[in-house]
Amino acid sequence: MTRGAEYKAVVRRGAKCAGAHTVTYVTSSGADRAARFGFIVSKQVGSAVTRNTVRRRLKAVCAAALPQVRPGADVVIRALPDAARADFQQLRSEVTRCLMRWAA
Repeated sequence: MTRGAEYKAVVRRGAKCAGAHTVTYVTSSGADRAARFGFIVSKQVGSAVTRNTVRRRLKAVCAAALPQVRPGADVVIRALPDAARADFQQLRSEVTRCLMRWAA
């Protein structure tokens, strides 16, 4: 996803799954296309280096989970400030749990 309106629509209409480090929102458009992902990592998470590290970790988790996510799904993952201190395994288990709950 690239537009703010798309992010806003998913956050407002999507099913919500909260964890200790992230909040995941999922909607299904029913369109015949691959799932789309968006990431929200605010300045509260940390410096630019920290935010980019968190975003890259979340992207890697979503890339690995993509085959299990249903086509046409729109997913937005909001990183909470504690995500900066979480390791990759914690983020993976949290995001995968939410994706399997709502997007599988």
